[in-house]
Amino acid sequence: MPGQVIAFKVAVGDMVKQGEPLAVIEAMKIEHTITAPTDGIVAELLFKAGDLVADGDELLRLESVVEA
Repeated sequence: MPGQVIAFKVAVGDMVKQGEPLAVIEAMKIEHTITAPTDGIVAELLFKAGDLVADGDELLRLESVVEA
């Protein structure tokens, strides 16, 4: 949904688990927490706090964690 990035809860290189908070977006005067869809490593943050985002924008990139 369109809104404004309030904060990222992770940094590039962080390992995250499914369900872990990644970012907070304000949309329609409500704060929405975006969570990790799967385990992974944060590869890139595509926005910064204060940026406006459109519906469907990718906020960050996660690399899959392959367990051996």
